[in-house]
Amino acid sequence: MTLRSATRIVGALSVLAFSAAIAWSQQPPGFNPQPAPEIPFDSVPDPVKLPPNMHFGEVTGVATNSKKHVFVFSRGNTSGPAYAAAAAQLLEFGPDGKFIREIGKGLYAWSFAHAVRIDRQDNIWAIDKGSDMIVRFNPEGRVTMVFGRKQEASDEDTKPLEHPVPPKAAEDGRFRQPTDVAFGPDGSIFISDGYINSRVAKADKNGLWLKSWGDRGNKEGELNTPHSIAADAAGNVYVADRGNRRIQVFDGEGKFLRIMTMDVPFDEKARPAIGNMPTLQQYQRNLTQSPGAPWTVCITPPPNQVLYASDAYPGRIYKLSLDGKVLGWLGAAGKQPKQFGWIHEIACPSENELYVAELLNWRVQKLILHPAPQKRAAR
Repeated sequence: MTLRSATRIVGALSVLAFSAAIAWSQQPPGFNPQPAPEIPFDSVPDPVKLPPNMHFGEVTGVATNSKKHVFVFSRGNTSGPAYAAAAAQLLEFGPDGKFIREIGKGLYAWSFAHAVRIDRQDNIWAIDKGSDMIVRFNPEGRVTMVFGRKQEASDEDTKPLEHPVPPKAAEDGRFRQPTDVAFGPDGSIFISDGYINSRVAKADKNGLWLKSWGDRGNKEGELNTPHSIAADAAGNVYVADRGNRRIQVFDGEGKFLRIMTMDVPFDEKARPAIGNMPTLQQYQRNLTQSPGAPWTVCITPPPNQVLYASDAYPGRIYKLSLDGKVLGWLGAAGKQPKQFGWIHEIACPSENELYVAELLNWRVQKLILHPAPQKRAAR
């Protein structure tokens, strides 16, 4: 090998190393890539069918019940000025996607839709970020339980909630922009609260307030925008700690158990669903848009439970075991079928059937997954 050839090789290696360093510099803080397989999937056309005179706004929530009915919570039915619109509409569809009814039309709690969940008794739970309320409907659509209280319109100090840092002390029974609800095997109720309080609240099956845990921060047990919540068959609670780019797991009493992350390699040239290409500086300022920052958590029914979560950029869904191993991923940001515009909630009635609610695309997609068959261990 000549000196000139050696010099060229060294130069080429230096360029590659420099390129790798530049690429790595765009990764969010704490990103530790762990390869996982891509899961093939299909998107079912028109999974829910609206009447001709009805439209979705931003679709914030989707859930299914034991009869395979689909419930969609949307920032539709908007009224009021743009700066303080009342935007929440809860709709029910049959297993064939046919529209059945609107639930809670004109409800006092309706302000700014955030999530919908169905419990084991097929009660319907709506979480409204704008009114700071969580409302339970029975299967017939009547209100049977209410958490929280909205501000009184007649009060002179009523205004949009402030976001002080650090937040003001939380108060039992009240919420500041709650995000989601989950249910333990004994009927316990867990509420993620939320954009301001950054905690988890617990009540018993009768609605009696028991306790809360968590506060704003990034240490174990601390939270920064707990955006979604789910519980497994053992009663453990999984919190999408979006602002800290992680899922935190607690037992039913709030004891910290572990942290789960979704550090799957991604194409740094991938376009976001909206906005400019993210940079390292943006990641450092706001982890919400970082790859692997969980906007959602959903756990499939027993006996073989897995967890699904999603991020806004690069706009993927992740499949995880309950101990935190990433089993696969699917999708990307975009506007076409099989692409996603800020998935805000996932319903997972089975391991290979998902419904996703999208903010930016104003729609619900039904996904059918086709994971590769698992190889049997040799005997």
